[in-house]
This record gives sequence, structure tokens and C-alpha cells, in this order.
Amino acid sequence: MASSADKGVRLNRFLSSCGVASRRGCEEFIRQGRVEINGQVVVDLATRVQEGDHVKFDGKLLRQQAPLTIVLNKPRGFLCTTSDPEGRKTIYDILPGKFKSLKYIGRLDYNSSGLLLLTSSGDLIEKVTHPRFHVEKEYVVSIDRPFNPAHTEKLLDGIHLAEGLAKAESITMDTRRRLHMVLTQGYNRQIRRMLSKLDYKVKDLERIRIGSLTTPALSTGDHIVLNHREIDLATVNPD
Repeated sequence: MASSADKGVRLNRFLSSCGVASRRGCEEFIRQGRVEINGQVVVDLATRVQEGDHVKFDGKLLRQQAPLTIVLNKPRGFLCTTSDPEGRKTIYDILPGKFKSLKYIGRLDYNSSGLLLLTSSGDLIEKVTHPRFHVEKEYVVSIDRPFNPAHTEKLLDGIHLAEGLAKAESITMDTRRRLHMVLTQGYNRQIRRMLSKLDYKVKDLERIRIGSLTTPALSTGDHIVLNHREIDLATVNPD
């Protein structure tokens, strides 16, 4: 049975291993009273799940499963969401049905493309997205006018957005209108908004790297299942 003793698996970790959310996200679900163990609502974050316990989230019985992670070469013109009230296409429209329950890690907006991870592992979501892990994401960004090198320092020091100070970790130029930008933050449409503050318009944006994982040789819209080594690459930055 469930208890707060130092046995079993901590509840947020169990929920995460079932693909519910990251551990931090699962803690919020526990506080909201959405989790039951053996028919009783549990709100104590210290609760541990013992062998034989029946755990439900929103009334659905959970079972631990081997994590599954895929990478999708996301095309432009698709939303990172499960459904859209305006009827626009989503990334799940181009994935087989067996992957519909996977959660994307770090959305790409409608007009952006490139490397997109989807997983059933809440732990992986947290490792890739939580600021304390400092995992890099690299983007190739095409802009509407020549880039002024004097703006590099402003982007590295940070641009004030509503959510906070948005920074780039590094910026290099392929050409005056084509940049490589590396971020460790994940604010909504961060690159587009940062550059807009400096009067640039993003014409094209592609994510080409997460941690040390680079875009495989995938055609646009295709996906592959990642092995353990490839998954680990997504959680560590290049040397």
C-alpha cells in the first residue's frame, strides 16, 4: 500500500515514468487532487508507491512503461498541439497513431521547422527543458535585412520580454542575413521576439540541435525512434 516511508518509488517519479508529465508537473497534479492510490486521493508529495499499488490519474489506471522517444523533422505549417480550434494541422496529424500519446519537448511554432523530440518520459522532458540543466538548443535563423554585429552583445546580455530577460548563449553569422543562435531558455517564440525588439523580422527558423543531438538525415515530416545513446545526447551539451 502507499505510504510516506522510505520504500517504494516517490509518487511524482512514478507518475513521470508513466508519461504523465515532468516530475515538477506531476507535483502540481498531486496538489490538485488528481491522483488516487488504491481508491484514495493523495495530496502528500512525500507519498511513495509500493509494489501492487493501483495508481490512477484523472480516473485512469496507470502502468509504468519503458520510455519511448522519437525525433520528428517538423515541417513548417504544423502546430505543436494536440488539436487546434481553427482546424489547422498539428504535428500529430503526420505521426502514426501509436505516437499520439507522446509529449513534445520544447514546441516549435507554426512557421518554424526542424528538430522536435516527443517522448513518454517525464524525466527527459525535465532534463531538456528545466533551466538548471542548461541544455542548449541551436537554431538557424534567416532575417529580413543585414544583421548589425553591434547587436550581438545586446542579444547575449539579454532582451527584456514580459516573462523575463531573454538571452542568447552564442550568435554566429553564416551570412549577414543568416545567423546561428544558441539558447538555453525556452520562452514562447523567443528568437522571433528578441529579434523583433531590434527591428528584425524572422523569415525562416529551423532548430538543428538539442544538447549534442543533431538533426538526423530525415526528410521533412519524417521521424525515427531514438535509442538510449541518442536520447542521452539530447541531455548533454557539446564539449
